[in-house]
Amino acid sequence: MANLVSLGLLLALAGALCRQADATAFEVGGDDGWVVPPASDGGRYNQWASKNRFLVGDIVHFKYNNEESVMVVTEDDYNNCRATHPIFFSNNGDTEVELDRPGVFHFISGVAGHCERGQRMVVKVIGQGAPPPAPSAPPSPPHPSGAARSAGAIAAVAMALPVIVLGF
Repeated sequence: MANLVSLGLLLALAGALCRQADATAFEVGGDDGWVVPPASDGGRYNQWASKNRFLVGDIVHFKYNNEESVMVVTEDDYNNCRATHPIFFSNNGDTEVELDRPGVFHFISGVAGHCERGQRMVVKVIGQGAPPPAPSAPPSPPHPSGAARSAGAIAAVAMALPVIVLGF
């Protein structure tokens, strides 16, 4: 009975490792972080987001100073730079947002005037069953970490396999 419980726990752990190994953490703004872009680069964050492929389970990581914030808002609030009713709000300077569903996420700064100056971003997340692009659309670029996404999970399960076999 104890062996079955151990096997169940190990399989649950392996499943969690597989999900974690598949996730990619994206650093919003790169070395600069989440800041108000220069006037000549107001579309910085949307240009960056359009060059990445976001999957369900990925994480967007925002680094910013203590006087800044990041919000997830509705499309209407994004279009109007309205920060009064966010879906999510953080101002701790180090925020991770898990992209937990397919669809569109709208991010803005909660500091007055920053969204209007370009500190906002739209992230499009695809899921496992996402339809292929239309024939006229160029193919999607490969995920930034390619095959390495699941290699860690395979290695973790392979290392745990002898524990299962030797435990019986």
